[in-house]
Amino acid sequence: MKDNYEKRIEDLIQKMTLEEKVGQLQQCGPSLVGAFEVSFEELLDMMFDGRISQEEFERLMSTAEQDFHEEDLRAGRIGSYNGIGDAATANRLQKIAVEETRLGIPLLFGYDVIHGFRAVTPIPLAESCSWDEKLWERTARMAAEEATSAGVHMTFAPMVDAAKDARWGRVSEGAGEDVLLNALYGAAKVRGFQGEDLTADDAMAACVKHFAAYGAVEAGKDYNRVDMSMQRLYEEYLPAYKACIDAGARAVMPAFNDINGIPCSVNEWLLRKVLREDWGFDGMTISDANAIGECVEHGIVCDRKSAAKAALEAGMDMDMTSNVYVEELAELVRHGELSESVLDLAVENILRVKFELGLFDHPYQTDEEREKATLLRPQYRELAREAAANSMVLLKNEEYHGAYSSLADGGFKPILPLKTGTRLGIFGELAADRGEMTGAWAIGANAEDCVSILDACEARGISYRYSQNGENMLKIASESEVLIAVLGEKKDESGEAASRAAITLPETQVKLAWDLLKTGKPVVIVLFNGRPLAIPDLAENMPAILEAWHPGIEAGNAVLDILFGDVNPSGKLTVTFPYASGQCPMYYAHINTGRPGGKSKFTSKYLDAPLEPVFSFGHGLSYTQYEYQDLHIEKEKSAFRICVSVKNVGSFNGAEVVQCYVRDLAAKRVRPVRQLKAFKKIEIAAGEKRVVEFTIPFEELGYYDWNMNYVVEPGEFLFYVGGDSRCTLCEKVILE
Repeated sequence: MKDNYEKRIEDLIQKMTLEEKVGQLQQCGPSLVGAFEVSFEELLDMMFDGRISQEEFERLMSTAEQDFHEEDLRAGRIGSYNGIGDAATANRLQKIAVEETRLGIPLLFGYDVIHGFRAVTPIPLAESCSWDEKLWERTARMAAEEATSAGVHMTFAPMVDAAKDARWGRVSEGAGEDVLLNALYGAAKVRGFQGEDLTADDAMAACVKHFAAYGAVEAGKDYNRVDMSMQRLYEEYLPAYKACIDAGARAVMPAFNDINGIPCSVNEWLLRKVLREDWGFDGMTISDANAIGECVEHGIVCDRKSAAKAALEAGMDMDMTSNVYVEELAELVRHGELSESVLDLAVENILRVKFELGLFDHPYQTDEEREKATLLRPQYRELAREAAANSMVLLKNEEYHGAYSSLADGGFKPILPLKTGTRLGIFGELAADRGEMTGAWAIGANAEDCVSILDACEARGISYRYSQNGENMLKIASESEVLIAVLGEKKDESGEAASRAAITLPETQVKLAWDLLKTGKPVVIVLFNGRPLAIPDLAENMPAILEAWHPGIEAGNAVLDILFGDVNPSGKLTVTFPYASGQCPMYYAHINTGRPGGKSKFTSKYLDAPLEPVFSFGHGLSYTQYEYQDLHIEKEKSAFRICVSVKNVGSFNGAEVVQCYVRDLAAKRVRPVRQLKAFKKIEIAAGEKRVVEFTIPFEELGYYDWNMNYVVEPGEFLFYVGGDSRCTLCEKVILE
């Protein structure tokens, strides 16, 4: 099959004019005309700057017409579209490409299906907290089924940028701070998006991003520089992208940032040496939006013509919306400044993906009937609800010494789970705002599809009183048994272009929580947010905190599933919650330094913040308790086999994420204090004991030395096993 379409690709390229070749490299986004006298980009800036309201922006948008540049399409000058998410438009444009262009080459439709299409699931950061590879794959498969029904062929996902700095807004789009989790998450998403057969109507190509190390931008500021050692790049950042390539991802999006002074968009070492030569990738690369043209602003080239030449020669196949290729490449080739063979190679990579998707033989892969029958199926809502509940992390759940939780024998129990019939007082605008539940990068979502906490209470017949900003607080508190404070970020406060210098809650929200606590009633904090937050005072003083993240369309139902114990929380943090914004970046896998932080003055620490985070990587409570015992490690021929007993010593059935960390005690390069090497999520019934086993190959205990050689050295290692990154059950082993 592949040999057949490789020959067809060769024949097509021989027939193509120079302009038609360049056209295959052009991804076009529909532009807006006819409604206003400023560009769409300027209109967006006006809304973000506050010059016009969101309502006025939406009104103007509703009067606009979309220009799909159909004359350029008929002339063979467009090979792909971005942002078209309905079957009727996709098929209309595809018909022009297939039936009205000279060579009939089908279009490729790309779309940002980051965490669901219409059935929006939790943001990736949230879903990673489920530590469940099967769930990650299932939600990606659902997203592919929905998106392909609307005409989408490729998603710009997964994002596997390990992100250790909570100030960076795009931490919401990936699997957190750890390289292993990002690798496993990304591979699962690739499998789910692409399915078992890429030619199937419900399969879409995965485009892994942002290659590379975008999550390490300096100061957590979006689009900023990345400057790091090659050893750190290879150990902590590149493995996740490599895992996606190994899983079969057919597209890669280079990042906006530079790496050590070379923007990724024109980085030949990254795009040709690492990606294609070292990793054997033979799919297509596509720029991020306008990224090729922005190389002029980077200062790596002097003009757009130079940017086009540098990007194509470096290995960037397709230009997303900057129009640099379509404006410059043909003339560069005609004047002998660019080899046509370089252009042909890029065209070949793009056509290969189109053949792999079956577009040449079956260009119309959906219709409006399929689209209508597929979107928001009941089973999709059920999966979105399951994913949301499993992604939530119970950060705190203290005993409450009051009438609400008193036991018959005079003892006390934690506030959560709530008893059936509990009268609630609910506070905070996010409790009622359906549209905020999806979080960032949910561009296919509709607010009316979402379930708020108040909607869920109504549906369940739960007795509640609601106040948006704390009005009538004392009266509501007197009529309620438990008070729920719904706090956090709005969806546009995280995601792209949403870096924050201070990752704290607004003062009005903090004051609301304190005022509720003063009423004497038990208070539960529910957080909706897209990043870790610095909440030390709330963590210390509030009796119960549920990290719900931005959970998607089934937000309210999933929150109540947790609060009332229909689901026993099992989520564990995949990011560290710092004490203060100034501690960022803060992450568990740090090195120890020569003067590790301690009580002595001359140690590595801040004067005005504690050493430990508020909530550590891997942390997450349950309504039951787990006891770890009998850690045993055996050295086998090529691996260490690690066994541990885990017993559910509480009264609830539950699921525990058993985590295995390692520390290399002495090496020729300083090593992290702990590194996650394996984990398993297991179901354990109340009173049950299970034995969990890990196998850690010796090869996974290595690192890159000063000369960039990967080495596995003999020496002493500590293995830690437990329920979070602070676990203390450990055993020393010797690798000879």
